[in-house]
Parts: sequence; structure tokens; C-alpha cells
Amino acid sequence: KTIEPLQQKIKGRWSVGDILRVKLVMQSDSRLSWLVVRDPIPSGATIQGKGLKGETQVGHPNGWLWWWSPSSAELGNESYRGYYQFIWGGTWESDYVLRLNNAGTFTLPPTRIEAMYAPEIFGETPNPVMEVGP
Repeated sequence: KTIEPLQQKIKGRWSVGDILRVKLVMQSDSRLSWLVVRDPIPSGATIQGKGLKGETQVGHPNGWLWWWSPSSAELGNESYRGYYQFIWGGTWESDYVLRLNNAGTFTLPPTRIEAMYAPEIFGETPNPVMEVGP
């Protein structure tokens, strides 16, 4: 997981109103079907692309690339969830754009990917504490 600032008030620090791109790089040793990745977001943050006026194209000048996109995605209030119908194996990535709306110290649960119908097949990575200033 990497985080890239797209619009940042103070370089090197997160502030309310900043916009960032979250890139998830995932890997599988074999072909799998019906995977879900859940990436938690800070409380009050908004995932861009829900269809609100003008936000759909923020950070995505060429739109989503079809081979990186999940079969479907939930752009929720607590996490990003991407559903993949089939993965050939190897490495793939997905990204989304996030706007920070609340100041605070956010301790997030791990990012998790799992096979929906075989929950014993999963992977997790911890998330660092995120500090967002006013």
C-alpha cells in the first residue's frame, strides 16, 4: 500500500481537505476467483468517485484502467472494498482517491484481501497511524 498526495496544503503533512491517492499492490501465487480487498479509511474521509458533482475525475485523468479495476467496488464511509471475479495469479494493483475531512490521529485496522468462498486464503498488511491536522 502506498499513499501519494494529489493536493496537500502543507508538504509532508496531512491536513483537512487534502486529497490523496491510495495504491494497493496485491499478489497471488495461483489463480483464484471471487476475491475481496478491504482497505479501511480514516473516520470522516470521503472516497472520491461516488458521482458527486466534479469529483469523479479527480486524480483519474484517463479514468480507471480496465485490467486494474475490480469487477465491482464499494466506496463506503469506513472502507474501500474491491471485488475481483477472477485473478490469473501474479501481481496486480488497484487505486482510489480519498479526501481527508476530519483532523485527528487515526489508528486503522489492517488492509485485508481474502477469497470470499475460501476464507482460509487471505493476506493482511498493517496500516500505520495517520495524523491529520486542521
